[in-house]
Amino acid sequence: MKTLFSLAAAAALSASLAVSMAFSAQAHPKSVTVGDLKIDLPWTRATPGKAAAGGGFLKITNEGKEADRLVGASSPRAKRTEIHEMSVKDGIMVMRQVKGGLEVPAGGVLELKPGSYHVMFMGLPAPFKEGEMIPVTLTFEKAGSVEVELTVEKPGAKDPANAMSMGHDMPAKDMPAKDMPAKDMPAKDMAKDGKPMKMDHGNHDMKQ
Repeated sequence: MKTLFSLAAAAALSASLAVSMAFSAQAHPKSVTVGDLKIDLPWTRATPGKAAAGGGFLKITNEGKEADRLVGASSPRAKRTEIHEMSVKDGIMVMRQVKGGLEVPAGGVLELKPGSYHVMFMGLPAPFKEGEMIPVTLTFEKAGSVEVELTVEKPGAKDPANAMSMGHDMPAKDMPAKDMPAKDMPAKDMAKDGKPMKMDHGNHDMKQ
């Protein structure tokens, strides 16, 4: 009887661990390490059916003693892929291509995120659907070509799902205002008039 109980308990534990591991693998985008470069949290947003463009985001950590440079990107899910920057000028968001790429400083971090630098996907033959993976090849000056997969989050997402659980479990009261959920953000860091910003993104049908 004890033997049967032990076997049943072991089977239940094994199944529980399998489910936990599967959930963990699905919840966190896969990190990629090439030489001194580590690429974390690659993600993008689901796009409307007729959207012509989308944005890709990730974090690149350079653990080496020499700087590298992100000079380009490509994806079979877009007719054209570029590195772009979004900035605010006179209350209007402006998007432009970054010529010459972006430096990944030695011992430093380059972060591509909403409202800043990002991978720009243009000419989408099909929409990005929540839950799927988008293959992207990043091109570095020294590290060469690096393949990553971006997890597609819900439309309008500000961060990849469960990003806070990856070593960033910081209480809201100790979190920098720029990373704080809107409900916990001090009034001084909110939009002055509470109105949405205008955006000048040319031919790019995408919201940041």
